[in-house]
Amino acid sequence: MEQYPAIEPYETGMLDVGDGHRVYWESCGNPEGTPALIVHGGPGSGNSPGSRRNWDPQRYRIIHLDQRHCGRSTPAASDPATPLTANTTRHLIADIEQLREHLGIERWVVYGSSWGTTVALVYAEAHPQRVRALILVYLLLARRGDLRWLYHEVGRYFPEQWQQFRSKVGIGHQDDLLAGYNQLLNESGDANVQREAARAWCDWEDTVRSLEPGWTPSARYQDPDFRMQFARLVTHYFSHDAWLTEDQILDDVHRLAGIPGVIIHGRVDTGNPVDMPWALAQGWPEADLRIMPGVGHTGHPPTLENILAATERFADAK
Repeated sequence: MEQYPAIEPYETGMLDVGDGHRVYWESCGNPEGTPALIVHGGPGSGNSPGSRRNWDPQRYRIIHLDQRHCGRSTPAASDPATPLTANTTRHLIADIEQLREHLGIERWVVYGSSWGTTVALVYAEAHPQRVRALILVYLLLARRGDLRWLYHEVGRYFPEQWQQFRSKVGIGHQDDLLAGYNQLLNESGDANVQREAARAWCDWEDTVRSLEPGWTPSARYQDPDFRMQFARLVTHYFSHDAWLTEDQILDDVHRLAGIPGVIIHGRVDTGNPVDMPWALAQGWPEADLRIMPGVGHTGHPPTLENILAATERFADAK
């Protein structure tokens, strides 16, 4: 299967969600088609126009939303002086519901990738009556152990790079690098310290994926504004356990009953181990779990093929 041709939005807007935040949204494809919301990863990545091409523009009303403080939403976390108050998972879920109501949508297909799967699942468990189907790619449950794996335990594969990553924080934070980097990026108040920490953080994010087949360094991490936006938001969320209780998503998985879904995950995803999608699927019998051998956390033909098959499957979901 091939991606659909590139398209441009037929409608865009800035939604005032309160707390001084205005979130960017756009609609593409067919205004009368099946509504589908794309929830981006990160936290802090913002949406990518290329993701529009995974949806049939004749059959879908494709909706993007830039989460608070990133992408084209304002204020931007790329300004190191911007405070990140009033930005929690609870706020993101409320923003999604406000956008749904603003657009006059009753129910939609919800797609998430990486951190976007966390948000999509929390949203679906809070508002199951609003979800026609779920498509989840590179699943992240965002439990404390999952996050510690990503920034501590996986360092056993990269001892030299992890030592360098760890050395940037003070002695008091070396056993909790999320708290240490959150302090540097969001509490230090020193723009130079923030810039250095953002670079070190993004270098580590790249390192974690570097063993995966076909890996290349992320071009986005060469952009100092993106580095700042991304690193500040990731550490803000993950140092607070994403404002989720431990095992919240698995504890509430029964709320997904009756919602069909596809979970797409790489067997050799070094950052997001495959036990996370497996655990979710055990409590969600409607889920179609697709584990791809030899695939990691970055885009590969098998990932794209599974995404295109899933969007085709749910194009007429009611």
